[in-house]
Amino acid sequence: MSRTLGSARHKAMLAFLIQKREKAGLSQYEVAARLKRWQSYVARVESGQRRLDLMELLDFAEALRFDIRELVRHVSQVSK
Repeated sequence: MSRTLGSARHKAMLAFLIQKREKAGLSQYEVAARLKRWQSYVARVESGQRRLDLMELLDFAEALRFDIRELVRHVSQVSK
């Protein structure tokens, strides 16, 4: 199995999450409040220092109000 942290697909996912947060006009602090987490959690996710499991990713989708299928389509178009 290949390493995923730092891969092109992982970077594409992070860019997608950041873009959605910025488009919504939200700070990391505001997203963290929606997730009931610390701002540092969101910062570590966005910087690629923390991997997200599926449940956490679904929480981000709800907090940022996007359809997770959009993220899957976006990331799947990036070559490994």
